[in-house]
Amino acid sequence: MYASHGFLRSDIGDVDVVFHEGIYHLFHLVLPNHDFIAHAVSSDGLSWRRVKNAFFVGDPGAWDDDMLWTMHVTPDPDRPGQWRMFYTGLTRAEFGRVQRVGLARSPDLYAWTRCGAPYPLEIGGPHYESGIDEGRRWVSFRDPFFFHEPETGTRLLLAAARAKDGPVIRRGCVGLAREVAPDRFEFGPPLHRPGLYDDIEVPNLFHFHDRYYLMGSIREDTKIHYWYSDRIEGPYENFCDDVLLPHGNYAGRICRAGDRLLLFSFFSKTELLINGHEFIKRLLPPPKEIVALADGRLRLKSYRGFDGLVTARLALASTAECRMLCGNPTARAETRDDSLSLGTRSGFEAFLLPGQHDEFRLRAEMTLEGPGKTGLILRASEEGDGYYLSLDCMNGIAQMRAWGANPTPEFEHAFRYKSLQEARFRSSAHGPWQIEVVAHGTYLELSIDGYVVLSLVDDSFICGAVGFYVESATLGLCGVTLETLSRPVSEHAAEMVYTATQAPDLLAAAGAAGE
Repeated sequence: MYASHGFLRSDIGDVDVVFHEGIYHLFHLVLPNHDFIAHAVSSDGLSWRRVKNAFFVGDPGAWDDDMLWTMHVTPDPDRPGQWRMFYTGLTRAEFGRVQRVGLARSPDLYAWTRCGAPYPLEIGGPHYESGIDEGRRWVSFRDPFFFHEPETGTRLLLAAARAKDGPVIRRGCVGLAREVAPDRFEFGPPLHRPGLYDDIEVPNLFHFHDRYYLMGSIREDTKIHYWYSDRIEGPYENFCDDVLLPHGNYAGRICRAGDRLLLFSFFSKTELLINGHEFIKRLLPPPKEIVALADGRLRLKSYRGFDGLVTARLALASTAECRMLCGNPTARAETRDDSLSLGTRSGFEAFLLPGQHDEFRLRAEMTLEGPGKTGLILRASEEGDGYYLSLDCMNGIAQMRAWGANPTPEFEHAFRYKSLQEARFRSSAHGPWQIEVVAHGTYLELSIDGYVVLSLVDDSFICGAVGFYVESATLGLCGVTLETLSRPVSEHAAEMVYTATQAPDLLAAAGAAGE
């Protein structure tokens, strides 16, 4: 997990990742000030090292002297070996109410120089809101994305924009400008206008398996959606399951790394900091690989980089290696020729694998008999406090919960029971289902039948037992393996890296210093 460490509210914002000569280059905003674009590098896409910042807000009076917003970095099509960064800027003179798109250039991805005229670009009519007296009372023209198709000579600049007419809250669209000559853009009608959302943020366009895919983040549900078309100009259609990642994952950006198409995004996590106040902490989880099914639907696969983190492997061959959490008298555990059978007739029981685990990857093939429930328990204490991963495989619903005793119990507040994330998946009636769970630091991920279903960040439980649970059902297991992963490195840095759990102490110290 990568985060923007700093005093109090320093936080990572929207991201963009470029893979070049074996190195991942991460560019990201830093919140809440939005006053510079940070740069970090990685050899594996998991642990990062900060390097020289790309650039800061402009000098007073400049068009971008207030804030810098989302950027996109691509090779410069007119200067081989060089790079362009389109970025969003705001000015103090307008109280940040007009968004414009500027350009910076670099010979090496490290040193960046702003460009003057014809930049910044301003969105205009007749297709888009272009004045502060329209619609939302600000001008939307942000989150630029440059699409270049050398084979056809197509050069498109996409952005989050708003159509000029229609219900105010439904005007969100993907704005479009064509680069008709180097650094000369002409605006046309929106590339896509769903007619449903207030905004389509951080748009992406990519050609994949003979189709064009348009991806964007929707504020209404805090999810990453996508659309498709056989032609670059559209129209863009959507599937019934058009969500790539569940709630909390946002501002997705694509990154081509060799023959793979990766998705990077941030995850928004609500934290209690001090005196009961909440704030949103944004972190960069591991990327996922985008794949296309035969019918064109997109899915995400777990990142291959976890393979390089495996340090040990346990294969469960017998139920004799398991222990029961509750001692349910109706529970039974049997070892068969090539499988394990775990069940209860009445009530709940968890069957725990040997050892205590913090960083791991668990894999198994599951089948289910009976009308009851099943799932996994992760990082569980002796009392059963831990993560409960509920799997309703019949209806295709997965839910991750943090469930355990409250350290200061008072009657109905004796326990914690928090639903962290829920998602649906396509499922067969009784399986088998291929299950994979990754727990790496505060990152938790569930894949079913090879595709990511849940992806979230939480630090309620750090270490404990791992196992499977049933309730009035029989669970069949094959090929149960538990791999130990090396500990995560959030950031390679010479200075101390503070964790979220240390933040209250830091705040208390800061408060005392100010007294």
